[in-house]
Amino acid sequence: MKKKRFGRKLATVAAIAVLAVVAGAAYVAHTPASPFDGKTDVDTASARLIQRGEYVARASDCVACHSVPDAAPFSGGLAMATPLGTIYTTNITPDKTTGIGAYSLADFDRAMRHGVARDGHRLYPAMPYPSYVKLSDDDVQALYAYFMHGVQPAHRENRPGGIEWPLNMRWPLAVWNAVFAPSETYRPKPPPAPVQDADKGTLWNRGAYLVQAAGHCGSCHTPRGFAMNERAFDESSPLYVSGALLDGWYAPSLRNDPNTGLGRWSEEDVQQFLKTGRNRHAVVYGSMTDVVNNSTQFMSDEDLKAIAHYLKSLPGAPERDGPPWKYDASSTASLAVGERLKVPGAQTFAARCSACHGIDGRGQAPWIPPLAGAVSSMSKENASSINITLNGSGRVVANGTPDAYRMPPFRNQLSDKEIADVLTFVRTAWGNQGGAVAQSAVKDLRDRTDPASSEVIILQMR
Repeated sequence: MKKKRFGRKLATVAAIAVLAVVAGAAYVAHTPASPFDGKTDVDTASARLIQRGEYVARASDCVACHSVPDAAPFSGGLAMATPLGTIYTTNITPDKTTGIGAYSLADFDRAMRHGVARDGHRLYPAMPYPSYVKLSDDDVQALYAYFMHGVQPAHRENRPGGIEWPLNMRWPLAVWNAVFAPSETYRPKPPPAPVQDADKGTLWNRGAYLVQAAGHCGSCHTPRGFAMNERAFDESSPLYVSGALLDGWYAPSLRNDPNTGLGRWSEEDVQQFLKTGRNRHAVVYGSMTDVVNNSTQFMSDEDLKAIAHYLKSLPGAPERDGPPWKYDASSTASLAVGERLKVPGAQTFAARCSACHGIDGRGQAPWIPPLAGAVSSMSKENASSINITLNGSGRVVANGTPDAYRMPPFRNQLSDKEIADVLTFVRTAWGNQGGAVAQSAVKDLRDRTDPASSEVIILQMR
């Protein structure tokens, strides 16, 4: 009897296992539904819709990831580093064989909002579909109109990625999506308590939509979990856009943290930064330069105002951020010049940095940013401080004109120790709380990064 009962239990367990596998396989093979399924009469060729789609593409910064300087816009080929290996962005021009020219509106929607290509394979979430899922139907339709009728087709084969088997199998991404990716478009919601009247509520919701959906700000600025998933997707979590280390840069907090975020910035400061790449607190650098050059400067003032309004509603975290920064000259300014230059890194700073950033670290805003109180000088993550010192910054292109000031690369002028010493000086002077930089950290980023190009690259969308 015991053997029979055991046999029945074993058969039951086996049946459940088989059902689980079958159900899992069915789920993986499942094609997500689209509100555009079966619709063949949707007009996607009107000039108004194409123009609207171009604006949404700008807000989404599609050109920055799907373009490289020596090829047609949107024809792909940009290398993106992942923990598993390098992948390359794809051709999203309307070429029918190498691009998305054969995609229907429903196919396009599934790729944009669910990460599923026309042939059914799953896209890596380097494509920010966990954010784009929040795009409205109207904006998805406008994007489709633009890419099909406003972009020139380019016959350019997609480059295979460098992720080795079995890690390059795509079917587990279906499970990843089910566990970690949102599944609904953005729904307007009541703003936080300080935002009371209807006009401000509308502005707040527009900003939330742009930040969470088209702008996909959380893709860089939100910390990742063990499965490389964004740990939050909206303001309901204090982790949302609270800062994250990504690809050799530290994307800082966009919350109201006074030291490592936007706490000392006004809404006007945020708006000016997104429009021009600079304000009294900072000048854009790193990956954010592409965002300003190719995306935010082309957005309307009203939309930039909405983004600023939304971001300034996000509270900081004093327990994480520490006591607010105050300028303090006592650590260095009180010393005689001869004694001051004996501090490790101080002489390098005086010789290499002070002409632009000032011997007092206050900079020459808005053209040359202060280092005193700068987010990169206050954050415990030192990647941005090291990277920009090693590799310099790209030029900010505003209204089609590149700026005259640019942080030069020092990788050929300074040793790892000299860079570590000067950054330790900067990150501990004038009240800065970033802390020391190890020589080994400089060597690591020197080996993994390249100097920023001195060329001005303007990616034309048409």
